[in-house]
Amino acid sequence: MTDQPQGDESAPTPEELREQVEHTREELGQTVEALAAKADVKAQAKEKVAEIKEQAAEKTTHVTAQLREKAGQAAQLVKDKTPDPVLDKAAHAAAQVRDTATRAGHLAAEKTPDPVREKAATAATMARTNRTPLIAAAAALVVYLLLRRSRRRR
Repeated sequence: MTDQPQGDESAPTPEELREQVEHTREELGQTVEALAAKADVKAQAKEKVAEIKEQAAEKTTHVTAQLREKAGQAAQLVKDKTPDPVLDKAAHAAAQVRDTATRAGHLAAEKTPDPVREKAATAATMARTNRTPLIAAAAALVVYLLLRRSRRRR
């Protein structure tokens, strides 16, 4: 365990022995740390999870960009292939639907009694402030209805 050449008959000095012991302790400490890191399955799992999350986020971003690009290309292709008279009619029909919906909304607002309008406004405000619970409740209702429907078919 000595670093002294074999041909040298002199014994190491106490200072040299202390240095060798200190060096050996440092190496042993590093070895123990490396073994502890390998044995720490929980830390390794956390590192792996973080790595996989990062990869998934990168892939999601990439796929989302690709989908947006493809959707834009498809929309442009449909627009290019659609004859102009059809586009004009579609734009005119959309404008008519918007106008009719606006008129219906104004008419409904005029004909609706004030207490009902106030209650509707209050309900809309509450729905906006409590959006998350409402979405969760709606999702639970949909799941319940789907389960009920599938059980009826059996």
